[in-house]
Amino acid sequence: MTNNDIFKKLRVALKLRDDEIVKILELVDFRISKSELGAFFRNEDHPKYMECGDQVLRNFLNGLIIHLRGPMPKKE
Repeated sequence: MTNNDIFKKLRVALKLRDDEIVKILELVDFRISKSELGAFFRNEDHPKYMECGDQVLRNFLNGLIIHLRGPMPKKE
């Protein structure tokens, strides 16, 4: 299973739109455009298809944690 497959399945399971994914990635200071994001969800044989790298998926997962749970409380 590729990073693209994991990303697609998470998007469908959580019913996320592209603009919501962009906002989730911004929570961890990772900037990506909707067109770049759309390239990850295309078929592999499409000319504009792009492989989702580990860094993108890792930042999405970290942003998703913040999105769902809220920011981590500060330690004193």
